[in-house]
Amino acid sequence: MHCDAVKSRVCGTGCHKNLATSIRTSIIKLPGSDGSRSDAADTYCESWRLAVETNNAGAWDVLPSSCVDSVARYFNGDQYGSDYYVIVDYALAFAKTVKISGDGKDVWIFDIDETLLTNIGYYRAHGYGSEPFDSKSFNEWVVQGTAPAFAASLRMYNALKKLGFTIILLTGRDEDQRSFTEANLRDVGYSGWERLILRGPDDQGKSATNYKLEQRSKLIDQGFKIHGNTGDQWSDLLGFAVADRSFKVPNPMHYIP
Repeated sequence: MHCDAVKSRVCGTGCHKNLATSIRTSIIKLPGSDGSRSDAADTYCESWRLAVETNNAGAWDVLPSSCVDSVARYFNGDQYGSDYYVIVDYALAFAKTVKISGDGKDVWIFDIDETLLTNIGYYRAHGYGSEPFDSKSFNEWVVQGTAPAFAASLRMYNALKKLGFTIILLTGRDEDQRSFTEANLRDVGYSGWERLILRGPDDQGKSATNYKLEQRSKLIDQGFKIHGNTGDQWSDLLGFAVADRSFKVPNPMHYIP
């Protein structure tokens, strides 16, 4: 039987009309999907930030200029702190399920910049990441040793120590910044880490992903068990020799491959 005849027998003469209506209403058009922008640019910028955090944006160079105000409000308002605290709650919930052996080999790794320490003072002066990254001016900031701690990361750090984790800090900072980095960390309340790993001469020129996975591999070769890893970049977390659970904290200001 011809399909039109079947339709007529099943739903009568109004079938074609109802079918057309069904087709039209089964497609939901997302706001802005026609290429237009919402009245509030924040709608686009929040979507862009989500794409960054979920690693869907891939490699990107600078914050879109239209999103500077949105990102500024995000960091200076309540949302950033709330997002960080939610991540910390999930991380600590996982940490409490880990059976600590007591041999000092149960490790939690932390990145430093935008994870333990916030360089928001630097990025505030440089368009919240809307300007191309300048290593010279950033290193001048680092050696000042004045970067504050995140309240959420300090809470997490201290809670993990109490649970018995060995803390290892793995940063992309260079070895010649060790003294400034250690002083800054201690000044804002961090203490008791087992190791602070910085880039040495042999690590120069390596991507952050390769450098950090190599360092994690060395730790595993030494008998450490990496249960958790926290960083603001996907390059802090991806590769091999990864943690049992990795926790990315938000950072829409820059991308490090």
